[in-house]
Amino acid sequence: MAYLIDLYFRGLKFLVVFFIGSMVVLVLGNVILRYGFNSGITVSEELARWGFVWLTFTGAVIAMREHSHLGMDTVVSRLPVVGKKICFVLSHLIMIYCVYLFADGSWKQTVINLGVEAPASGLSSGFYYGVGLFFSLPAALILIHDLYLMLTGQLKEDQLIGVKESQEDLEEGELEELQREMERETKALAAHQHQKQGTP
Repeated sequence: MAYLIDLYFRGLKFLVVFFIGSMVVLVLGNVILRYGFNSGITVSEELARWGFVWLTFTGAVIAMREHSHLGMDTVVSRLPVVGKKICFVLSHLIMIYCVYLFADGSWKQTVINLGVEAPASGLSSGFYYGVGLFFSLPAALILIHDLYLMLTGQLKEDQLIGVKESQEDLEEGELEELQREMERETKALAAHQHQKQGTP
């Protein structure tokens, strides 16, 4: 199950790369064609805008899973463990409710605009509003899972703060994870060499 979840989020990361690459090609290509060849890509602006919206919400799901959204933890970090747990539960319940409202509104807008064609591409505008549903389901599952882990005592104290206060914290966390991964690889390589040397 964990493998399938990791595979899903790896797919989301590839999707983010695809959206970024498509936006660069569409916008840059349109600029070059307009100023260099007095031509252009008709659907460039519209598809780039849609790609940006999908990129934002796809990235938000990834960041939610990795707990890398920026936020203020000045007060929460100074609370005792009980206070952190109470804030964790309250914040997650509020976020779950907000995700529900977002999904409900997105569903209604998707249904309303399903038969409306976009002016440039002719695609259904429901695809544009459907990104809310694409975001809401995994976001709700992540929040519920984190809440379950906390209520069953599977979260450490430092994991009760689900945001990063600054970009520096994110970079430090990434460096620590990279160092741990390098240590694991070094130990595995050493064990492999030791086993190889022991084999006649």
